[in-house]
Amino acid sequence: MFKKVMLPIDLEEAEMTRQAIKTALEIAGPNAELRLVNVQAMLPATFIDYGPPDYEGEVRLVAEKQIAEIAGKINFPRDRVSTIVKIGSVYDEALTEAKEWGADLIVICSNRPTLATYLLGSNAAKIVRHATCSVLVVRR
Repeated sequence: MFKKVMLPIDLEEAEMTRQAIKTALEIAGPNAELRLVNVQAMLPATFIDYGPPDYEGEVRLVAEKQIAEIAGKINFPRDRVSTIVKIGSVYDEALTEAKEWGADLIVICSNRPTLATYLLGSNAAKIVRHATCSVLVVRR
């Protein structure tokens, strides 16, 4: 059984988020902890002068509210569900959080690969390749 299950989630992909949570709940141990992680993109340096002064702070507040709503709907003890919002690249921040939090499983949803994914790689593929813990990829 897994004790610390991390779920990198995309707030724009509600169905995939539901699938990842459902899967995590099915395989998590009875005393497991769940950690929902959302990563928001940084404003590109070329646009910093044109964005709001506290762009990252504003983005973080909106994302924290959304991820808290998702976590509140999970049928799991509240004291064992946590959330965090990071700013940066998805795979880097997710891998860093998994290591720092001590995850023993990452459950991530991924779409079927397209030609662009084969050429550029997806966040899920990078997480699978570089994670130091087990990773379960859930397909839509």
